[in-house]
Amino acid sequence: MQLELRHLRVICAIADAGSLSRAATAVGVSQPALTAQLQRVEGALGGQVFWRGRLGVTPTPFGQFVLTRARSILLTVDELVTGVSAYDGQSNLVRIGGYVTPVLSGLLTRLFEVPGVSITVHTEYSPRLLLDLLASRRLDAVTLVDYPGNELPTLPSVGMRLVATEPVFVLMSSRHRLAAEEEVNLADLADDDWVISPPDGVGWPECVYSACQEAGFTPRVPHSMSEQAVIRQLVAGGHAVSPCQATVQDGPGIVVRPLAGNPLWLRHLVAWRRDGPLAQRAQELAEFAMEAHREAIAERPHYVAWTVRNGTAATLG
Repeated sequence: MQLELRHLRVICAIADAGSLSRAATAVGVSQPALTAQLQRVEGALGGQVFWRGRLGVTPTPFGQFVLTRARSILLTVDELVTGVSAYDGQSNLVRIGGYVTPVLSGLLTRLFEVPGVSITVHTEYSPRLLLDLLASRRLDAVTLVDYPGNELPTLPSVGMRLVATEPVFVLMSSRHRLAAEEEVNLADLADDDWVISPPDGVGWPECVYSACQEAGFTPRVPHSMSEQAVIRQLVAGGHAVSPCQATVQDGPGIVVRPLAGNPLWLRHLVAWRRDGPLAQRAQELAEFAMEAHREAIAERPHYVAWTVRNGTAATLG
């Protein structure tokens, strides 16, 4: 038997009812039919989901494992189909999404301090997906990134504000031959291995490859991943260099260095639904995002030093 969503709903109904007879009434079938269906489900899963007793049914340890995942799957499918989450219906709820940056974390810090507002948070790697979730009313406001020449589209139902335009830096081992330099020529990294995060749907990492080609080489990229902890581990071990946001924090074994001539840039944006709960507070939302970005710059000595040398901070919206 092939397991289907309706089978997951059956075992959740049995767990909620606590007995096969009550569950049969709830789902509108006879108890023998429900019992037979449960047996087929357990056969498909390869284990017993419930212990049966005189007082009803209780999940087995395997059953607890199955139920946890079944409820998660059903919640996700229901939200995907209807666009409604378990939190919808709360009049003071604001659903915030974002691409993980200090702009998002700083914005959330400020929004959580707004009286009378409840926040839920949803992150995605793809800025284009986040914009689609916003336009389809799954989210109320999002933080985004894109790249000059590969700007996100404007949508009639979505308001958008530029937060800042900033250079892309490079992450390298503190033992790298160029680690002591104030800034690094991109061409001087031609012989390094690179770790580059996968495509995000709005021009990354295509913009990195283009910049490298303009510098006279094609980067050697044996590693592709988005998990920052693993990227930092590879870099700290001297196994690769990686392009990074200028607001990335250095740390043990790692330094962040600007690229000479600033061949790569990205934009931070904040967007909101024009008919959403933050539409009347769009200016405040944008100010929160810009404050968060300025705060992140101030906490990164390598970024502060870059602004001093260049006579300007990142271009603010």
